[in-house]
Amino acid sequence: MDKFPPVLILAGGLGTRLSALNPNLPKSMVDVNGQPFIAHQLQLLRKQGVDDVVLCVGHQEKPLRDFVGDGTIFGIRVRYSTDYSPENSNQLLGTGGAVLKASKLVSSPFAVLYGDSYLDVAFAPFFESFVRLGKPALMTVYRNNNRRVPSNLLVRRGQVIAYEKEKPTPDMKHIDYGLTIFSEAALAGSPQSQPFDLALVIKSLIGRGQLACHQVDVCFREVGSEEGLRELEEYLQVQKNQTDDAKAEVTFET
Repeated sequence: MDKFPPVLILAGGLGTRLSALNPNLPKSMVDVNGQPFIAHQLQLLRKQGVDDVVLCVGHQEKPLRDFVGDGTIFGIRVRYSTDYSPENSNQLLGTGGAVLKASKLVSSPFAVLYGDSYLDVAFAPFFESFVRLGKPALMTVYRNNNRRVPSNLLVRRGQVIAYEKEKPTPDMKHIDYGLTIFSEAALAGSPQSQPFDLALVIKSLIGRGQLACHQVDVCFREVGSEEGLRELEEYLQVQKNQTDDAKAEVTFET
């Protein structure tokens, strides 16, 4: 199996629900246990074998660019794509337009990751499913059963059948896990240099029976809310303690 494809990170959104903690900065720059969240995210991607990342940036992008640079400190090639229209520097392109613009910088297929998601699971099986199932796109999904947020995906036999973010139906048990793999063909026909939401691409793919899925059994972690931030900090601290304990045991045995 080839290495995991390039990853586009949607890092242009402001952390409005975190404004008291991180005023006027992207969610990617919120402090998580002493480091900006993007540091944890890039370190995790590096562990997964990802070596090519494009950050889709928008409002208040300078602190993010200054911190990450070209990605050398993380062992990853990092480039940037602004979320603004080439024709109008004041017009945001939306998640769909941002992905379409950034996709011009990478080869196909590529993955799209939310800028507030920390997905501590093996990525390789996602790509294996994408190749095996042969659809233009594959969404990773989690069987949520309305536990954390309302479930908004209907999934059957390895395929997403319906997606209703605003008006989910009772038979929907899954949610978007935060990472989707696209081929170039998946974005064919999208508006050029115009604002649109990535949800329009997702619904179009579903309507044509072209959105495969891969179910994940480990819940995602995120920094989109203060509760999510606290949970992630606790999780990372536990992981660090376990790593430190393991190192101490090796040192003692030696």
